Amino acid sequence: MRIKLKHLPILLLPFSLSLNAQEMKGELNKEFKRQEKISYILDYPQKVKGNVPLIVFLHGSGERGNNLEMVKAHSPFTYKNLIKEPVAILAPQCPADSWWDTMTLYNLIKEIQKKYKIDTSRIYLTGLSMGGWGTWKLAMEHPEMFAAIAPVCAPADRIMEANIDQFKQLPVKIFHGGNDDVVSPMNSIEMYQALKKVNPTVTLTIFPDDNHNSWDSTYSDPKFYEWMLSKKLNK
Repeated sequence: MRIKLKHLPILLLPFSLSLNAQEMKGELNKEFKRQEKISYILDYPQKVKGNVPLIVFLHGSGERGNNLEMVKAHSPFTYKNLIKEPVAILAPQCPADSWWDTMTLYNLIKEIQKKYKIDTSRIYLTGLSMGGWGTWKLAMEHPEMFAAIAPVCAPADRIMEANIDQFKQLPVKIFHGGNDDVVSPMNSIEMYQALKKVNPTVTLTIFPDDNHNSWDSTYSDPKFYEWMLSKKLNK
């Protein structure tokens, strides 16, 4: 499935870049082979017959690097006992000093589908902070892959708002802390307001007493998993 996305020159991410640029024109017509490397943890249920749902979790910037155990922090791994049916949980690790590469993530999920018995109609995506940004971006580029998404305390940008129609068929729940002083809750509020126009089912939860750690309130709620696992793609 080929998706045409709109591109805007200005991002709303919480940092700025200053570049000196020279305008050059040219044409590139060459086939590239892309090498991809990413580490991950996959929690896969044992002694289960048939295909299982897959929850993909994207961590925040503090868990980048090469210590895979870090990706379990602040994640659904911590609350597996709240999930009432067998599920697989996939948590890749973003390299140090990088942001999520959505092409690599997409290919990783496709590879996991090939290697394990995954119900492709029940693949879910969630992430916090930088991983929430990755959740928005990956779902924007491949909305057909996911049965539901849940960005948590996520930065957003104008490219996502410009392509808001990409999310109009997706079940989406957005979460943020009202006192977040790392990523302003306005990121989630503005995405919610834009998305509500094309997707009336979207919901926004603001935890009024939470700072940037709204992942605790989100992932510790059994109803979060009940909602997510109730969604299924029509295939």
